[in-house]
Amino acid sequence: MSSSTDRRIRLNALRQSTVGHTAAGLWRHPDSQAHRYRDLGHWTETARILERGRFDALFIADALGPLEVYQGRVDAALRDGINTPTDDPLLLVSALAAATRHLGFAVTVSATYELPYAFARKMTTLDHLSGGRIGWNVVTSALDSAARNLGLTEQIPHDERYVRAEEFMEVVYKLWEGSWEDGAVVRDAGAGVFADPARVHPIVHRGTYFDVPGIALSEPSVQRTPALYQAGTSPAGQAFAARHAEGVFLSAYRPEMARGLVDSIRARAAEEGRDPSDLKFFAGVTVITAPTDAEARAKYEDYRGYASLEGSLARYSALLHIDLSRLDPDVPLEYVDTEGIRGMVEVFTRLDPTRTWTPREIADFVGVGGGGPVIVGSPSTVADELERWTDAAGVDGFNIADPVTPVTLRDFVDLVVPELQRRGRVWTEYEGATLREYLGRPGQPRLPADHPGAAHRRP
Repeated sequence: MSSSTDRRIRLNALRQSTVGHTAAGLWRHPDSQAHRYRDLGHWTETARILERGRFDALFIADALGPLEVYQGRVDAALRDGINTPTDDPLLLVSALAAATRHLGFAVTVSATYELPYAFARKMTTLDHLSGGRIGWNVVTSALDSAARNLGLTEQIPHDERYVRAEEFMEVVYKLWEGSWEDGAVVRDAGAGVFADPARVHPIVHRGTYFDVPGIALSEPSVQRTPALYQAGTSPAGQAFAARHAEGVFLSAYRPEMARGLVDSIRARAAEEGRDPSDLKFFAGVTVITAPTDAEARAKYEDYRGYASLEGSLARYSALLHIDLSRLDPDVPLEYVDTEGIRGMVEVFTRLDPTRTWTPREIADFVGVGGGGPVIVGSPSTVADELERWTDAAGVDGFNIADPVTPVTLRDFVDLVVPELQRRGRVWTEYEGATLREYLGRPGQPRLPADHPGAAHRRP
């Protein structure tokens, strides 16, 4: 079942607290404010732009290690500011929530390197402080540098990371959904009871990776479990998304490629006993827009002039876990199982039967758009293409990248959003109060009953 009958196109912005994220080298453009990633005022400005454009959420990506696969060194990534330096996205969120009233925040946090007990408290705290506007992009982390710097001698194998993540999810569901009953907080000043001990329960979890005997430290927030996102499209990643995700992030440069992933994960969700229409899919796109097609094309060519070939190779070497400097730049890449992001390896090897990709072509292609489609044109042209993607790929919305920050997002809000609103594709006012409600469950901030997290609720 597809949600294509829902005409609303859901919008997220895609950022990372770093200088160079999806676009390598564009921090050098004179209009870019990417160097202000460490300035809170820059982030609150961005959040207010997005809320003015009625975006559902700001999706903040993250990386826990430097990109050092390319040439076996971090040098190229440092020169272009690709993922390094980078700051912790969780520490931004409470300030951004205070600066906005409606915008949601989906933050990338690795289940491989967090402890579920402490992490559950962090997310509940942010959900409290934001009034229920918090989402979690669940990742298992693909960088070998992260493993070595965070206490492991080598990276946990790809599929085992997902097995470990399954138990991580079980623990946090028990803490968020099952430890504190509804009504446990009574605030009875006369009786001198704030929380009823009979309604607060230790989770007594003993597993392969985690032992967590006690109660959740935080009382439940409005969503209890934050809205759940996932981006893995390997077989293990798809199975994880089908079981847990409410929002799925896709990286595909043609709608037909995205459609295959959408249909596959929805089918798997149905096999898990979930309503497949509860899963919302977001394609990553970069939009370069101006009042006319000609002006937009000129702007795009200007941006391309700042793109860094070496920075792009450094980024994708780390993501694919393949040192592209060691390959002939003009020989097509072949699929191999790696400990990197296997879904991304598939994108440039076998997901698209119509073409092959050499390392040089990959670097040139991702320079501005980061691997997703780059839509260039007037507001009408861009809206037409977003509608085409929605229909052809079966996606529910988009993660809009910001290669010349915050100019490209501001252009989108000022030019494209009004056109989409005129067509009835983007809401003019927020509906609901929590991020989960924005995902399509108005009036229902809690997990649906058929979600595996809901199984840990107490009767």
